[in-house]
Amino acid sequence: MISIRKSKDRGHANHGWLDSQFTFSFADYYDPQFMGFRALRVINEDVIAGGGGFPTHGHREMEIVTYVLEGGVEHKDSLGSGGVIVPSDVQHMSAGTGLRHSEFNASKTAPAHMLQIWLLPNTAGVTPSYSQKRFPVATEPNFLHLLVSPDGRNESLTWAADAELYGARIDVGDKVEHAFNARQHGWVQVARGSGIVNGQRVEQGDGLALSEEPEISVQAGNDGIEFLFFELA
Repeated sequence: MISIRKSKDRGHANHGWLDSQFTFSFADYYDPQFMGFRALRVINEDVIAGGGGFPTHGHREMEIVTYVLEGGVEHKDSLGSGGVIVPSDVQHMSAGTGLRHSEFNASKTAPAHMLQIWLLPNTAGVTPSYSQKRFPVATEPNFLHLLVSPDGRNESLTWAADAELYGARIDVGDKVEHAFNARQHGWVQVARGSGIVNGQRVEQGDGLALSEEPEISVQAGNDGIEFLFFELA
């Protein structure tokens, strides 16, 4: 079964310093038909104006990933972690029993463009943790890179969720395929470009839910495609 969440149908909020598109219900945007998908709870596409950002705030019992598309996002947290997240970096936090952090555009003038992702953990009360790593998604295209997993295999980051997160950039004329194993559900989020996923045409900002499909097949459109793929229980 396949279901498409079109970009134009997402929730939207513009606060001046922050322009956000919400794939699922978030903050003041509420749609009972889009509360999440399996463990996946939040996919927000955020554009932060130069000098803008999220002041220090707290999280609990959530697995959080930041995937930057343009610019840089400066992170600081109560664990003492800090740094600037740029394209090709993947940042992960296990909020667990609780942590506080801030995220600001690293530039005072240029916008920063990112995907903010939350998943529900499969274990409550874990010790909060932070990790960040650069992956060759842009320099090694046409390959599904494992970014985050429960067991940290293939040098991926580790989280407390029964899910795996992959990222890929596919050149025009190429495609990637991936067979589902124990997990029977998936979500594709198109970060840039366009393509065809299991026969369905998708564009930037679209999301696509898959359940009980034998595999995922992604073919790039005329402008190529960059996407995230969540394999979910």
